[in-house]
Amino acid sequence: MSKSMRFIDRYPIIVTPHLGACGDFWERHLGFDVAFEASWFVLLQAEGASATIAFMHPDHPSAPPGPEIFPGVGMCFELQVEDAAAAFAEFQRTGGPVGLILRDEPFGQRRFGFTDPSGLWVDVVEQIDPAAGFWKRYPPTP
Repeated sequence: MSKSMRFIDRYPIIVTPHLGACGDFWERHLGFDVAFEASWFVLLQAEGASATIAFMHPDHPSAPPGPEIFPGVGMCFELQVEDAAAAFAEFQRTGGPVGLILRDEPFGQRRFGFTDPSGLWVDVVEQIDPAAGFWKRYPPTP
């Protein structure tokens, strides 16, 4: 990769008319801080800039070509944490709307999930050991 392609951040921009509700949601329930905010755009970051997400109003003239309003399907945003049980307890404490209750998956994740005000599905995951033999039924591709 060339030096001109060194990435300093990466984040999705979710196009939604629910800009304020999304910013409030990510601050209140996930502890993100506003890094930039305008009437048409909000950029939020987790502690230490470990995760970033942005929301943009669909009527802003700077919108890149093709950013229709996010329909709430076809995308899942993963947030990996060290302790999913603690994250779940905190999310519930703040009144976050749980869509998938905390559970251990046989493929090796402890997770819970929810939908934010834009319709974005968010999985909060912790990597754990998979169930014995789970991955044996999925041989590696040659």
